[in-house]
Amino acid sequence: MTTYDGKKIVITGGSSGIGLTTARLFADGGAHVLITGRTGSTLDAALEQLGNKAIAVRSDAASLKDIKALAGTVQERFGAVDALFVNAGVTASAPFDSTTEEMYDELFGNNTKGPYFTVQALAPLMREGSGVVLTTSVVNVLGLDALSVYSASKAALRSMTRTLARELLPRKVRVNAVSPGPIDSGVLDRSLLPADVVEATKDTYRNTIPMRRLGTSEEVAAAVAYLAFDATFSTGTEFPVDGGASQL
Repeated sequence: MTTYDGKKIVITGGSSGIGLTTARLFADGGAHVLITGRTGSTLDAALEQLGNKAIAVRSDAASLKDIKALAGTVQERFGAVDALFVNAGVTASAPFDSTTEEMYDELFGNNTKGPYFTVQALAPLMREGSGVVLTTSVVNVLGLDALSVYSASKAALRSMTRTLARELLPRKVRVNAVSPGPIDSGVLDRSLLPADVVEATKDTYRNTIPMRRLGTSEEVAAAVAYLAFDATFSTGTEFPVDGGASQL
């Protein structure tokens, strides 16, 4: 197991799924981890898994007021940060002709605006040599039905990875992105869909992915850890974790 003893790590959207799995990887390695989420009960459940080196902060990733408050909390509790995983985001789908302004604004507010201002607020706290990792998505390079706005919000985040990487070069802070494909993170199982629909959806994913299986949260977490700490000569990159879906 890689050791992260003494490292200070912030993960937005860290109370479930990929964010929580990544937080657990770092905490198990000895890091101090601060996670954010919007639901108090979910954050409490995450803390039970992460142990006494974890801190949970209730924060809306799309709220500039909450982002500013988060930066103050991070400075107070950590002082400086060794890695920032900007993972919070939302998903929604609708055909192009029935997409609403409310859905458009929610997706771009959470998936693009929120990450931008999160990095802006926390960059002054990042140590030299530290890493920022943003969560994009395989859909930012694929044209899939009913995902036009979600895909665009993640494509904008991919572009932002490049520009922020350039702007943070003087601070010696690296910025990269992890791009998950279909991951069996439990989101589908926790949805309100019938069990047979959930399984059929998973089968559809399996049949379209070159590796013929779904990815795991642990596989994405490993990629995040690599980008955050080990990819010391990489910045502005996007690391696909998608079983070859965007490459083959």
